[in-house]
Amino acid sequence: MARKLYTIAGTLLIFVVLFLIVTIMGKMRPEVEQETPVATAPAVFYTVAASQAVTLDVEVQGEVRPRTDINLTAQVSGRVISTSPSFVNGGAFDEGDMLIKIEDTDYRAAVAAAKARVAQAEQTLRLEEAEADLARRDFEELNPNETPSELTLRIPQLAQARANFEAARAELRAAEINLQRTAIRAPFEGRVRERIAGVGQFVSPGMQLGRIFSTDVAEIRLALTDNDLAKLGLPLAFVETDENPGPNVALTARLAGQEHYWQGRIARTEGSIDATTRQVIAIAVVDDPYGMGADNGTPLAMGLFVDGTITGKPYQNAIVLPRSALYGRDRVYVIDEENRLIERRVEIVSSDRDTLTLASGINDGDRVVTSPLRGADEGDEVVPTLPDASSEAPVSAATRNVTSGE
Repeated sequence: MARKLYTIAGTLLIFVVLFLIVTIMGKMRPEVEQETPVATAPAVFYTVAASQAVTLDVEVQGEVRPRTDINLTAQVSGRVISTSPSFVNGGAFDEGDMLIKIEDTDYRAAVAAAKARVAQAEQTLRLEEAEADLARRDFEELNPNETPSELTLRIPQLAQARANFEAARAELRAAEINLQRTAIRAPFEGRVRERIAGVGQFVSPGMQLGRIFSTDVAEIRLALTDNDLAKLGLPLAFVETDENPGPNVALTARLAGQEHYWQGRIARTEGSIDATTRQVIAIAVVDDPYGMGADNGTPLAMGLFVDGTITGKPYQNAIVLPRSALYGRDRVYVIDEENRLIERRVEIVSSDRDTLTLASGINDGDRVVTSPLRGADEGDEVVPTLPDASSEAPVSAATRNVTSGE
């Protein structure tokens, strides 16, 4: 029993000693001084805005098509007796060239018969006019104070003779036109896309003889977005005039391993928005694509797929910034003289993956923030820092082109 008491007393003594040691050491610890935290301004990267002349070019693609592409059809029936050497696939012809000749023997006979009917009707008309004049004189001599009837003056007979004469003349004109239609001539300068009829074949009215297209003007349909129209300064229903010509278009394509270039212009827009793509179609034209408009003898061939660059509207005092400067849809932050943030609303006229082109909202020489603000907002103080030259190249103040395919 005494041994248990000694054990309990020893254990309690140990706890008491440890408590005294902890208490003494806590009183010997120096007191911690309370310090108020000081807020530091965040560091931000910036770039100095520099105004420059900018041309907002637009990248497009399209297929070359002729302005006029028609089916050549027969208007009279008959056997084809000859064709032009140019009437072959790819053959070139001038306006008025005869492409196909249809046998015209029957049509010449029809013209001769029509001329005979005209002569006969004219003779009948002259006789009837003489009869009518004689009837009038006789009636006036025998009945000086009376009014003659139309039958007495042979007016109905005279009207019928005149009608027969006009009908005969109309038949002659129709016969002559049919004779002319036996020679099928080119309505414009162009080329043969496809030949269908040949010598010896019998054709009938409405039968397709071939397909031809004009080569005076080539057209390229180019799809533009609403943003593209704004860059080019084009209205929705644009039509070029001498006083208001369309913007230039540089066309390129690779043929036989070589790059070729042609120069065109926007002549008009279709004036409506495609319900599927929500785009507007602009029509670029190239004059004389197989002649003066060719690239060192290489024509702008129909059906060729080309890339194009449309010269956009120039801005003399535009600001080009890194895309990282944009916050939201149209906000940027500038740093004032006291190193505080100021929010600016800007007008963006062009944007791509790396840059923004602004028409207004930023002044020349403004320090524009290009890095995340990390919680800072308008009016907050920041530490402006210029990025290293290796991380951000300076924007040149020289005239430049901004090309966008948006």
